[in-house]
Amino acid sequence: MERLERCGRCLRAALAGGRVRRRLPAALLAIALLGSALKDSDLVPDTPLRNKRNPLNVYFVKVAWAWTLWLLLPFIALTTYQLARTKLLYGRTRSALLALRRLSGLAVGTAVWFGCTQLFVYIENLTGECSVPAKPGDAPRLYATKRECHQDSGVWNGFDISGHCFLLSYCALMILEEVAVLEGLSMDHSSRLRVVVNVLFVSLCLLAVIWVFMFLCTALYFHDFSQKLLGVLIGLSGWYGTYRFWYLKPFSPGLPLPNIPLSSKKYSYSR
Repeated sequence: MERLERCGRCLRAALAGGRVRRRLPAALLAIALLGSALKDSDLVPDTPLRNKRNPLNVYFVKVAWAWTLWLLLPFIALTTYQLARTKLLYGRTRSALLALRRLSGLAVGTAVWFGCTQLFVYIENLTGECSVPAKPGDAPRLYATKRECHQDSGVWNGFDISGHCFLLSYCALMILEEVAVLEGLSMDHSSRLRVVVNVLFVSLCLLAVIWVFMFLCTALYFHDFSQKLLGVLIGLSGWYGTYRFWYLKPFSPGLPLPNIPLSSKKYSYSR
């Protein structure tokens, strides 16, 4: 437990003041640009990460939203309730309602994820055509979707917006926004709640590192530059539209630290 506490302290110190949170959007854009330049210049070494079946891609990236949701759900519930009880001095009912309000942000995130991925599929189907080996005596067939094309062992050529760049950037930014709540939260060092929150916090930070690393791999090995750029811009737009715009309004899931001035030294949302 001592190692966990030290690890949590180091991570909180690294994230304090929102420096990483403010710089990550620009860093993601730079990674997409530089990664694409290296890919187009054939300067990227051949590694197992080029294979789409590598374990990180199969067991993490393919279900990135599920991992993010699974860890953020208990983290937001516990930290928001504790913050409301200790800092805002709310009663149990009002604290629970605030926690539910903040958890609704995960429903918003799910809607952003689902809506954007469906849009990407629609655009790829709309802009694509199928290349399938011709068979003697068979009349040419028109394929409406990528799935139909693959069922006949064809290759679909469409504009494939990078879902990885979109989702990994959106998830990493969302995690950094939510863990900022610890800057305003106080818990007894010997409490069981502190241990649980520390486990979730360290796990979320590790997950964010994996998302940024796999974003780098995507930039280096997959997609065209325009597909990656559009993917990351949509991810950044989803983050900005919620945490930097809508969540500042009264009728919204709200920010991780409610009723704390945005100019506070402890919690600074740079706009």
